[in-house]
Amino acid sequence: QVQLVESGGGLVQPGGSLRLSCAASGRTFSNYAMGWFRQAPGKEREIVAAITPSSGTAIYAASVKGRFTISRDNAKNTVYLQMNGLKPEDTAVYYCASRGGSFLYRSAGNYNYWGQGTQVTVSS
Repeated sequence: QVQLVESGGGLVQPGGSLRLSCAASGRTFSNYAMGWFRQAPGKEREIVAAITPSSGTAIYAASVKGRFTISRDNAKNTVYLQMNGLKPEDTAVYYCASRGGSFLYRSAGNYNYWGQGTQVTVSS
């Protein structure tokens, strides 16, 4: 069983930055693709970014490309989301997710394990 715990959310002004972290349990973290999703009020959960087990490939939602960077440190069982140039429309609960494979699906339904979420609010 994989457990994921997000941290690093909070309130930030437009144009500011935050770094989210997701700490994973288990011995097989290095074999899992990892993703970040977000869900705003009244909206469906959507992909933000995902990364392969070896960090060789990453994908991003068009709305965040160039502003957000996903990375992972397999030795620390941790995945990160660096968010720069934050906009009010980035406000959402951000979730860490994993799946037991290397293919980077964009649909939330393809991920097996989820964290509890961390709130990101971008407001002046």
